[in-house]
Amino acid sequence: MQIGNREIGTGHPTYIIAEIGINHNGDLEIAKQLIDAAVTAGCDAVKFQKRNPDVCVPEDQKAVERDTPWGKMTYLDYRYQVEFGKREYDAIDAYCKRKQIDWFASSWDADSVAFIEQYNPPCHKIPSAMITDYMLLKAFGATERPLIMSTGMSTMGEVQRAIKQLGQGILVLLHCNSQYPCPTTDLNLNVITTFRESFKCPIGYSGHEIEIYPTMLAVALGACVIERHITLSKELWGSDQSCSLEADELAELCAQIRSVEQVVGDGVKRLHPGERQALQKLRRVNHTFTSAHI
Repeated sequence: MQIGNREIGTGHPTYIIAEIGINHNGDLEIAKQLIDAAVTAGCDAVKFQKRNPDVCVPEDQKAVERDTPWGKMTYLDYRYQVEFGKREYDAIDAYCKRKQIDWFASSWDADSVAFIEQYNPPCHKIPSAMITDYMLLKAFGATERPLIMSTGMSTMGEVQRAIKQLGQGILVLLHCNSQYPCPTTDLNLNVITTFRESFKCPIGYSGHEIEIYPTMLAVALGACVIERHITLSKELWGSDQSCSLEADELAELCAQIRSVEQVVGDGVKRLHPGERQALQKLRRVNHTFTSAHI
C-alpha cells in the first residue's frame, strides 16, 4: 500500500512517524519547532491529535477543576486550551508542505475526522482507545484513505473485530502498549510476529518506552511503520512528555533504523563479493551440480 508518495511494506524503507500529539501544549510555535526536529531527524511524517472536546470529554469530567500551567481551570477548558483549530492547522498544513514532510492526525471523534479530511491527509490514524467504537471506525472507513490503527489496551479479539469492520486492504496495524511510559518488560515485541502471521496488512510499531533500542528491535522483527512521540524537553508539562524523544534522540533513532534495515537485509541467501577471497583461501572442495543433483 502507499501513504503519500511512499510505498509501505516489506522491501521498502521504514515509514517513520514523529508523534507530536498535544506535546505542543497549544502553542503553534512549539509545533513548528517539533516539525523542524522531525525533518532534521529524517522522519517521513508528523502526527497530531484532533478532538472535539465537547464530544470527547465525559459529562462528569467537564466541570472538574485542575491545576494547569495556565492556572486553575475546568477540564473542558483545559482540553480547549491545548486543542488546535482551523487557524493553527492551516498554518501547520502550509508549514509541512514547505518543509516537504507528510502530516496527519489521530482523530478521536467523527467531527474531527471530517475536520482533518479538509486538508487531504495522506492517511488517518485510529487511536488505540477508539478501536471498539465501530461508528467511528465507519467514519474512518468512509474516507477511503489509508488507515493506521494502534492496538494498545486491546485484546486480540478486539483487534480482529476492528479489522473486520475496516477490512485489511488499506490498513496498517501497529503493535502498541498504552502505558506512558511503558516498561520494557511489558513491550512484548513478538506480537509484531503474531500480527504478521495473522493479518494480510503491513504491520508496524507505536512505542511508548523511554529507550530507543526496542524500537530498533521492532524494525528487525518486521515493523515497516514506526511511531514515536517527540518533545522539545521531557521536562515540559503534559502527560506524554516523559515517554517522548527529544530532538537528538529522535535523530539517533532514525539513523539507527536505517542501519538496522541494512543489517537485516532482504533475506535472500547469496554469496557476497566480499566472501570470495575467503572462499578461495578456505574452501577445499567445490562440487559442480547439474539440475539433476538439485
